[in-house]
Amino acid sequence: MSATSTTPPPALRPYLSARHALLWTEADIFADEQVTPRIARMEAAPGRVERRLPELMGARGWFGVTVPASLGGLGAGHVARAVLVHRIARVSASVAAILQATLIPVGAVLHFATDEQKQRWLPGVADGSRLLSIAVTEPEAGGHIGGIETTATHTGNEWVISGSKVHVGNSHLAAGHLVVARTAEAGTRTSTALTAFMVESDRPGLTLHDHRGGLGLHGFSAGRLELDQVRIPHDNVLGGIGQGLAVAQSSSILYGRPNLAAISLGIHEAVLTTTTERLKNRTRYKSTLSELPVLRDRVGDMEARLRAARILVYQAVHLLDEGVPCDAELINSKYLGHQWAVQTTQDAMELHGAHALDRDYRLQRLWRDIQHTYPPAGTGEVQRIRLAEAAFDEDRIQWSERLVAEAAWAQPDPTPA
Repeated sequence: MSATSTTPPPALRPYLSARHALLWTEADIFADEQVTPRIARMEAAPGRVERRLPELMGARGWFGVTVPASLGGLGAGHVARAVLVHRIARVSASVAAILQATLIPVGAVLHFATDEQKQRWLPGVADGSRLLSIAVTEPEAGGHIGGIETTATHTGNEWVISGSKVHVGNSHLAAGHLVVARTAEAGTRTSTALTAFMVESDRPGLTLHDHRGGLGLHGFSAGRLELDQVRIPHDNVLGGIGQGLAVAQSSSILYGRPNLAAISLGIHEAVLTTTTERLKNRTRYKSTLSELPVLRDRVGDMEARLRAARILVYQAVHLLDEGVPCDAELINSKYLGHQWAVQTTQDAMELHGAHALDRDYRLQRLWRDIQHTYPPAGTGEVQRIRLAEAAFDEDRIQWSERLVAEAAWAQPDPTPA
C-alpha cells in the first residue's frame, strides 16, 4: 500500500486536538516505515511471535498512552489511544492488536490498583519494558465470566491460584498477567465471587503453551496459560476481594470494545483503499472498472459504512475522555464497526473476483484479520443484549461515568506532544 496521507479527515475535527493530529501523523509514518516492511515476514511465519515492533512502539511510549505523566506515560487519553490503534491497524491489524492487548490491563490497573501497585507496574508499561496481558477467558467457560473455574485460595499472606486461561492477548510478551479467578464458595453471586490478581510471568507453576498461529493476526500471540498452585503475595490482589467481575467488565467496556472498534476501522479503511486502487487501475471496455456504474454503486455503499464507522469510534472515545456516560456508545462502536467492516470486506472480495483469493494479495490478509474482531470483548449477541438494556432504560452501572471521572488523565493535555 502506498504511503498514506497523515491528515485526519475534516469530519473528525470536533474530536481531535493538535496533539491528536501529531499522534496521527506519527503513527502513520511509523506504520509505513516500520510495519509495512515486516508484513511479508510476519505472514510467512504465522507461528512466530513478533517482538521487534513492540519494542519500537514501547520506545515511543505508546503502551503508556493512557498512563499519567507522573508515572512515565503520555497521559493522552482515550481519543489518542484510538488514533494509535486505528492508524496502525490500517497497515497491520496484528501490530495494532499487540498495542491494544496491553492497553486493556493497563486500564484495569489505572482504575483499581493501589498507588503502590501503580508505581510497581505502570512505569515499566510506559517505557515498553514490562507489557501486560489480561487472562479471563477459559477453555470450557469461554468468555462467560460467571462460568470461570480457575480458583484462588487464601493461605496466610499468599494466594494459591490453579486453572487454565486461553486466548490471552500478548501472552508471550507479557511480564505480568491480570488473572481473574474464583475466590468464593459455590453458589456465591458472580458479582462478589471473583477477584483479580496480577501474576508475574516467571512465577513457579505458571506454564505458557507454545505459540500457535491463528487464522489471521499473524505475529500476534493469544495463547494459553496453565496455573498449577501458583503462589502470589496478597499485595498482588487488584481491587478488593470479590471485585473481579467489576475489573473484567469495566475493562471490556472501556478498553476492549473501543480498541477492537479501532482495529475494525483500520481494516475497513485498508479494504476500501485496496479496492478503489484496484478498480481505478483495472482496464475494461476502453475505460477502467471504476467507471462502471454497477461497481460504483457497490463502492458507494462501502464508503458510507466506513464514514459511519469512523464517526462512531471517535465520538465514543471522545465522550469517554469527557467523562460523559457512554457505555452504550462504546458497545455500539464495536458491534457496528465490526459488522460494517465485515460487510465491506465481503463486497471487496467479490469485486476483486478470483484475484482476491491469491495467497500473497493484501485483501486475503485483511479478510482473515477482520474475523478476529468479533469474539473478543463480547460477541455480537452480547453487544445486542447490552444495547437492548439501554433501549429499555434498565439501571446498570455506567463504567464510563463511574471510573473515567476519577482518572487524572480524563481531560487530555491540549498542548502538542
